[in-house]
Amino acid sequence: MTDKELFKNIKKYMNKDITLEGWIRNHRKQKEFGFISFSDGTYFTQIQIVYEKDLKNFDDIQKMRVGSSIKVIGKVVESPKDDQAFEIHAKEIILLGDCLEDYPIQPKKHSREFLREQAYLRPRTNLFQAVFKIRSKASFAIHEYFQDRDYVYFHAPLITAADAEGAGEMFKVTTLDLDNLPKTEDNKVDFSKDFFGKQSSLTVSGQLQAETFALAYKKTYTFGPTFRAENSNTKTHANEFWMIEPEIAFCDLEQDMDIMEDMLKYVVKYVLDNCQEELKFLDNFVEKGLIEKLEKLVKSKAVRITHHDAIKYLIESGKKFEFTPQYGEDLAREHEKYLTEEKFNAPVFVYNWPKDIKAFYMRLNDDKETVAAVDLLVPGSGELMGGSQREERFDVLNNRMDELHMGKEELDWYLKLRQYGGCVHSGFGMGFERLIMYLTGIENIRDVIPYPRTPGNCEF
Repeated sequence: MTDKELFKNIKKYMNKDITLEGWIRNHRKQKEFGFISFSDGTYFTQIQIVYEKDLKNFDDIQKMRVGSSIKVIGKVVESPKDDQAFEIHAKEIILLGDCLEDYPIQPKKHSREFLREQAYLRPRTNLFQAVFKIRSKASFAIHEYFQDRDYVYFHAPLITAADAEGAGEMFKVTTLDLDNLPKTEDNKVDFSKDFFGKQSSLTVSGQLQAETFALAYKKTYTFGPTFRAENSNTKTHANEFWMIEPEIAFCDLEQDMDIMEDMLKYVVKYVLDNCQEELKFLDNFVEKGLIEKLEKLVKSKAVRITHHDAIKYLIESGKKFEFTPQYGEDLAREHEKYLTEEKFNAPVFVYNWPKDIKAFYMRLNDDKETVAAVDLLVPGSGELMGGSQREERFDVLNNRMDELHMGKEELDWYLKLRQYGGCVHSGFGMGFERLIMYLTGIENIRDVIPYPRTPGNCEF
């Protein structure tokens, strides 16, 4: 049986013999008896195993080290301790897998920096047991939200010749011999000799391809890895990360915001309902007030303001910001914090952004200066999601790409999509790791990805 089965059905198993298999998390030895903190990973709370000297292999049990895997056969009994409902009185403890003395994850406090170096073992610690269980549950909730609403799950290609964001920060994919690159007559790399016959890269977004499915199924979503060759060492950037990107046909910006808010609240509520033990731990040891923050978000109603009004509120606040708010410019983290935590004390949608700081595919508004783009800012985290109504007009999109001097050869299909039964459609993207940071209170993206890929780091 599993730890979770036992915790969820404790009355059924009380005073009965059971068998468990898992790992020693702590081992306190006395002359006549001992206590083992035990976990098989299926439930956050550990189980106390009590063993006594009358066991035939008592001396061998006392030598069992932290990290070892064991089988425990014993009786479930009420615990004399107030902080635990039961304990196991062992009748037999069998060593399944020994653990060396230099096992790095000993029962003491370890820094997160140290644990990143032991990433293959850190899921055995309380902190990362909580973080990665929440990551798993949040992932399921996202799929459940969209599947229950008849969205088609679309697997976007990871190798692409199209730069969806126009940022150019893409990892190149090649089989060419880097020590002997083929060259064209003008001394440039001849990618016609490469595996795909053209220059290709790892995707930064599955959005453009997802739009093709939205114009066939009405509602679709991607949820998969994306890559960005950004040489940034901040706490919020990684070079490999997961994105949730829904695309919805016959949907304008207002409806897009409705879906963004509804989906976020659904996922947060699911985690609150299904990760109570993990959230209590994180509330105590990572971010005080975490549960209250999440519960408040679920009950809140997001405010909707234009980018112009957001800048106006910031200027009129009289606050001294490190970065002066300006019309036509992006919002800084301190601006987002003021809007969500001081001005409105609620999530805030900021929409109708200046076109010059947004992507080419966003729908141009009638003022010709802004696009129908939106960011969702949340208290305690700032920007969490971003979306837009996509430009469905062929001529406008074509002109916009010309303005930005974009090569249209690789995106010819994307333009034609507007001529083959195009319609008003919208979508949004959410970085999954940003969501997990918000749900857990963890401040560094490296601690919510099992094996983070950041500049200079490609371990495990």
